[in-house]
Amino acid sequence: MGKPAKQTDQTHQANPQDAAPEQSQSELPSKTRRKAAMHALQDLGEAMVLLTPERLAALALPERLADAILQARHITRWEARRRQMQFIGRLMRDVDPLPIQARLEQWAGASNAEKARLAHVERWRTRLLSEADALDHLCAENARADRPRLAALVARISDERAHGEPPHAYRELFRTLNALFAGT
Repeated sequence: MGKPAKQTDQTHQANPQDAAPEQSQSELPSKTRRKAAMHALQDLGEAMVLLTPERLAALALPERLADAILQARHITRWEARRRQMQFIGRLMRDVDPLPIQARLEQWAGASNAEKARLAHVERWRTRLLSEADALDHLCAENARADRPRLAALVARISDERAHGEPPHAYRELFRTLNALFAGT
């Protein structure tokens, strides 16, 4: 029928030295994850390029990275800018990105808070012009409100609108409300 299968004393066992590279390879992030991390660093670099010089200086970046960011601001050609952003991403590998991200988020949060405050001022200006009892509510909520001045501004705005004049009082009302809410 056939030859008997040849028996060998060697069984297929993994060499302990071969197992170590497999473990270390499995612990390494995949190429996709490495690439995503690289793109995240490039995006962080792009955000830093858009910062004002004062805020960039506040980050206390290594000199080489700060110089690369300053150079990227002056590059207008698409391909050259792309390569510069890749270079910034490569330099970012040597920097801990977490403090930078936290600082950028802090600055963005302050900006969002400022936008919310200005929207609040705008809502009050609209309310003062459209609701008869809005001035009473404003003075009840904010003791520092100068009632006579606010009432005079609202009356001037009505006159300006009736005569088709420029909105000087309208703008002044915004500045007054802005100062009022900035102090609270």
